[in-house]
Amino acid sequence: MMDFKTEKFEGPLGLLLQLIEREELDITEVSLAKIADQYIDYIKKSGVINPDEIADFLVIAAKLLYIKSRALLPYLYTEEDEEVEELEQQLRMYKEFLEAMKVIEAMVGKKKFMFAREFDKKSVLANLKIFSPPAKLSKDDLAASLKDLISQVKPEEEVLEEEKLTRKINIEDKILAIQKTLLEKIRINFSKILEKAGSKTEIIVSFLAVLELIKQRDIMVEQESLFGEITINKNN
Repeated sequence: MMDFKTEKFEGPLGLLLQLIEREELDITEVSLAKIADQYIDYIKKSGVINPDEIADFLVIAAKLLYIKSRALLPYLYTEEDEEVEELEQQLRMYKEFLEAMKVIEAMVGKKKFMFAREFDKKSVLANLKIFSPPAKLSKDDLAASLKDLISQVKPEEEVLEEEKLTRKINIEDKILAIQKTLLEKIRINFSKILEKAGSKTEIIVSFLAVLELIKQRDIMVEQESLFGEITINKNN
């Protein structure tokens, strides 16, 4: 590729791109218009159009133009600009292609066209997962080993969360129980009813049942002293 000459740089376009990418040269101080004019003059004078060479120039020139536009107008570009990222990816691939091409050209120059990988038998065998059963192993032996292996596999036991069952207490049932007791006895003490309660909730429900029976005038209650025994009598 031809050499270009500006106020700040002189050399091939690929070198200019490398200097700018390494931040060894400020892209804003390089006139891309002069580079484009020089290349157009070069094509006109040579009279021969090489498509590959033109493609190389356009790719590098596009990269330089992109870098310079980002330096001069940073607010026009965002990190989410997928098209710009795609262009950068293409340019990186092109750079790798050029480097690979140089390596291949050097190899061709040395007339070294064949390469062979060193064969390491031990490492190859070590990486191979080969089943090598004993020579006297029979199908019955294999079947017995498989059955024994399956018998050792135990299903996972699911640990269930422990829950306690609580007895539901119904005020209607408690009223019927008190009424049934009063059919058998003339009077009962409220403490006797509470003796059968299995929880605080049942004590409260029993008290509410007594209040409901008083409200319905089915029973009468007596208490001779403060906090004394409550006696329940059937209301005749």
